[in-house]
Amino acid sequence: MSRRNRSEVPEAQEALNRFKYEVANEIGVPLKNGYNGDLTSKQNGSVGGYMVKKMIQEQEKRMSGQ
Repeated sequence: MSRRNRSEVPEAQEALNRFKYEVANEIGVPLKNGYNGDLTSKQNGSVGGYMVKKMIQEQEKRMSGQ
């Protein structure tokens, strides 16, 4: 069973997509709506990796009470 591209909280999908494009813009990856097969695996992976990094940072702030 593949869970690829499926959110645990379906209502959050739109926010996650906005976040993905925000992160791509921050790190200079030219992500666009639709086909992105012209991007390298490194570029695509850096978007996902940076998204996770930012989510962890935000959660750490919440846990520390900031």
